Amino acid sequence: MAILGLLSGVLLLGSASSAADIWQQCIGNTATNVEWGGCSATYLKRLDDGLNAAWKKAYASLDDEQSRASLLQEQRAWLKFRDASCQYYANGSFGREGQVLHFAACRGAIIEARITDLNGVCSTAHQDSNWCETH
Repeated sequence: MAILGLLSGVLLLGSASSAADIWQQCIGNTATNVEWGGCSATYLKRLDDGLNAAWKKAYASLDDEQSRASLLQEQRAWLKFRDASCQYYANGSFGREGQVLHFAACRGAIIEARITDLNGVCSTAHQDSNWCETH
């Protein structure tokens, strides 16, 4: 199945691999597009929750208002990008499987990359890695 190649790429990103692992297990334990759609919705919700947590830590890690304003502007632009991404899978050209599997894999990879970026902001702002883990 073509989705396995996409899923492998998502799993290699690592920042939200537990969400990807759970998604892969769900996909492997189901067989219909409706079930896969449910797996994908849950997967993307987990990633959005991780994104929100990473955002809060990154934003809180910045001490000055100029940096916070810049990060907020960047995040708003990124959210527009995220919402526009992967639509070629969702538009039906790749069939229902494209909508429920390939779209989620594509969108998931984009969200995972942003989580990694935001975690990097926190790590850069606080050389003490414990700060990012505890806040």
